[in-house]
Amino acid sequence: MLKPDTLALTVLLALLTSLGPLSTDMYLPALPSIASEFGASTGQAQLTLSAFLLGFAVGQFFYGPISDRVGRKPMLLFGLGLFTLASLVCAIAPSIETLIAARFVQALGASGPIVLARAIVRDFYEGPRAGRELSRMGTIMGVVPALAPVIGGLVSQAGGWRMNFIVTILGGGVLAAAVAWRLPEPIRRKSAVPVSFASILRGFRSLLGHPGYRVYVGLAMLTYGGLFAFISGSSFVLQGIYGLGQLPYAFSFGFMVIGYIAGTFLAQRLVGPRGLDGTIRIGVTCLATGGLLMLLLVVTGTGSFMAITGPMAIYALGVGLTMPQAMASALMPFPERAGAASSLLGICQMTFAAILGIVLGQNLGASALPLPFAIACTGTLALALFSLTARARRSGAES
Repeated sequence: MLKPDTLALTVLLALLTSLGPLSTDMYLPALPSIASEFGASTGQAQLTLSAFLLGFAVGQFFYGPISDRVGRKPMLLFGLGLFTLASLVCAIAPSIETLIAARFVQALGASGPIVLARAIVRDFYEGPRAGRELSRMGTIMGVVPALAPVIGGLVSQAGGWRMNFIVTILGGGVLAAAVAWRLPEPIRRKSAVPVSFASILRGFRSLLGHPGYRVYVGLAMLTYGGLFAFISGSSFVLQGIYGLGQLPYAFSFGFMVIGYIAGTFLAQRLVGPRGLDGTIRIGVTCLATGGLLMLLLVVTGTGSFMAITGPMAIYALGVGLTMPQAMASALMPFPERAGAASSLLGICQMTFAAILGIVLGQNLGASALPLPFAIACTGTLALALFSLTARARRSGAES
């Protein structure tokens, strides 16, 4: 069985959290092909991403609170099984409507591993050590979005976009086997509160009453919102407006991933001497800088795809610095309710990203401007939220 403070456990948890990014990033280069095959509009093709995010939000409502009661491992196996089955439906989908629906169900399954992996970190670790573990997971997880678009582009060219979902079926099966045979049950004491819709809502209301929790959830929402805006809109902007092919687009996606991995590496070294908030402060500054620089370069009309991908690397650096520490800070006050706290954080994060993706998809057209505008807004708002909430963060840490 895997043990805390081992690289093997970190790798498994990182792969569980990467299931969602794998399910989106791998087929990004094929989005225009999917739209073309089904005769769908750009907005309909975007819905395959937004439906996934909405499914992620819905699924996270249940996984955390139920796992506090019955254990992390049974819920992990359920989520991985549902994910694998829905991936099969995606692979054989006869229409864009079926694909959108199957993506929603696929996300219901994929939401479990990411919620429960965060809760398992809180089960095993405390304070900056938890932030460092989430950053380590982020570093490993960063390889997935780095490779996924490249692999997805190659797979699409070789076997069509449906082959991408065959790959995700294999990934889900391998992870389910690893959880079943190697992961111990991490909860030391399970919750005695019976699980019901009403009890889950009461628990969420209690969590939202914590001032520090609200702030850190808000930071996670804004940080991921800008990242998802790039994930959902970049293929249409970089391929449709800047003229990149599938593989050049996949490689250009790597600029963002390199920035993210660099941020998680840097966070591991900063969180000890600077603490969680000190690391977040640097991160939100990078978020605002990258977003505003992208907006400036697009408005001034450089005409190069680097106007998007260069500043996005700076924004992604901020994501790697901000998001793991914000998540760790949100979960720290709730050792007995880590699952519920992780669920609510994910619900807020994914719902906001899905709404932003829908709005962005409806406005993308002949201009690249909506994409940098969305990223600049989320980055600037994250910096403002952190700068204006020192008292709430202090009072939350003391309560």
